[in-house]
Amino acid sequence: KEVALAPSVNIFKETLDLLYFRLTDVLKMLNFMRPSRELLKCISKAVFTFPVYRYSSFVSSTNEHEVKQQIPADEQEIKRLSSFGVYVGECLPKFVQKVQIGHTKELEICIHPDGVIPVLSFLKCHHSAQFLNLSDITAVDIPSRKYRFQIVYNLLSLRYNSRIRVLTYTDELTPIDSSCSIFQASNWYEREVWDMYGVFFYDHPDLRRILTDYGFIGHPQRRDFPLSGYTEVRFDDQYYRVVIEPVELAQEFRRFEFNSPWEAFPAFRDSSSHDENLLKSLNFEGQSGDSKPKLNSK
Repeated sequence: KEVALAPSVNIFKETLDLLYFRLTDVLKMLNFMRPSRELLKCISKAVFTFPVYRYSSFVSSTNEHEVKQQIPADEQEIKRLSSFGVYVGECLPKFVQKVQIGHTKELEICIHPDGVIPVLSFLKCHHSAQFLNLSDITAVDIPSRKYRFQIVYNLLSLRYNSRIRVLTYTDELTPIDSSCSIFQASNWYEREVWDMYGVFFYDHPDLRRILTDYGFIGHPQRRDFPLSGYTEVRFDDQYYRVVIEPVELAQEFRRFEFNSPWEAFPAFRDSSSHDENLLKSLNFEGQSGDSKPKLNSK
């Protein structure tokens, strides 16, 4: 066995010696290249000068009352949005009723309630639009209008770096087509609009409340909804559970007493009946004779 292992041991020693010589050669090359590397650093510093940006923390004050716009709107961008809005109106004349630029310099398209699905499908699938992201769906309650609820769809196009706002309208009883078949994000947004405003979305897969509690009465974001609500939720110490009770506001039985025993501003104190009673109580009769202590009066 010892004779059989001898050739393998010799081979192992030869490989170790070879590795040792290779490492020494590498170290010699590194020592030789060190001055050249320093020379390259000096040359790069002399030739390539990079600018240094310094930002000041000083804020200048102004006496102007008019607030200027921080980022001015690009006129070319506004023209591009306007031309695109006209193009959408020409493609969908049956549903587009008005095209305008809002105060935030964003394109707004007012459509008929029946055109929610066609218009949103066009804005998502058309090559010149590609509004693939639905940022939000919200509503505005304007009771003075015939159709009091204004539904707002906010869309974003990452391809063209632009936003668009689609507006439509409805009332308390007329439903609107759900856009869940186009945007999956519409599910929770439409549930929120239903919960807060009571706008019904037709063909929604799961239209139920999302923010308020079970059995909640009314829709909180409507203008005619009272600020105090109809019910209150509290923990009952007697039953050791949460109970829901009608709101009790006994405002007429409350008494607000503004008289304070401590005088915060004695120099500006007004005389009142309370002060007169206090003076009468101090002018009490002494025990011996008819002597009465007198208050120092100036």
